[in-house]
Amino acid sequence: MANKGTTIKEALSKWETKQEDGCKACDAKEVKLYAQIPSIEKMDASLSTLACCEKLSLSTNQIEKIANLNGLKNLKILSLGRNNIKSLTGLEAVGDTLEELWISYNNIEKLKGINVLKKLKVLYMSNNSVKDWGEFGKLADLPSLVELLFVGNPLEEKHSGEGDWRDLASKKLSKLKKLDGVPVIREEED
Repeated sequence: MANKGTTIKEALSKWETKQEDGCKACDAKEVKLYAQIPSIEKMDASLSTLACCEKLSLSTNQIEKIANLNGLKNLKILSLGRNNIKSLTGLEAVGDTLEELWISYNNIEKLKGINVLKKLKVLYMSNNSVKDWGEFGKLADLPSLVELLFVGNPLEEKHSGEGDWRDLASKKLSKLKKLDGVPVIREEED
């Protein structure tokens, strides 16, 4: 029989028992629920109790979709790396606050839904499945995006192999200051 996954409620109560200062999850600015055993499989409604949370880590679990972020009114950093996430829908609730999305090592091919993140400055989405420039172009809808980690996506691998990745990517995202960990140097316009 397969193990039942850890619920968010169970993970939060386990997290609270580890806090030496007696901090409750509902008052915490940073909550780390990464690498739970057994893994978290669903972002369930218990997340809505995290009203003060500014940084939430749910990385290295078995989460398949982004959900139940509506109570997280102060969320600035969301870490969802190393899960089984296939799409970026479900981010609407944090569209006005989220500044960093760490979502590397998932199965994301399409970037539909990312446009709601109006304050997003940093996007770490290496080692996903983005294949075409049409999808990549959706990142241009993010007015605040200055740092992007995109290495290990089929699109980046193809164009890095052809030697034109940095040039093409930084042209498409004119506000980018850092691409794949390296500062973007632009020619001054005359």
